[in-house]
Amino acid sequence: MDNITEIAFQIILYAGNGRSNAMEAIQEAKEGNFEEADRKLVEAGEELSKAHGYQTKLIQAEANGESTQVNVILIHSQDHLMNAMTVRDLATEIVEIYRIK
Repeated sequence: MDNITEIAFQIILYAGNGRSNAMEAIQEAKEGNFEEADRKLVEAGEELSKAHGYQTKLIQAEANGESTQVNVILIHSQDHLMNAMTVRDLATEIVEIYRIK
């Protein structure tokens, strides 16, 4: 497996963890467990930060003139990360809506 594919799988892993934590936060808020919901949102942010760190390394390498071999797995990882970040942002809003109720 080449380095780009390994990085792509790391992005997928951490983005998936972040998305799962965000979805769990919504379920906790739905049940009125706001302390746990907040903890899950923090965990989601931490996992997404790890994924974003891998993405940033790729961007920095590209900016430094190191060409990146783009493959379908890398494209999928980027899609997965952006989706997970959106889910986390929406989960944050949904938790707040449940908190207000």
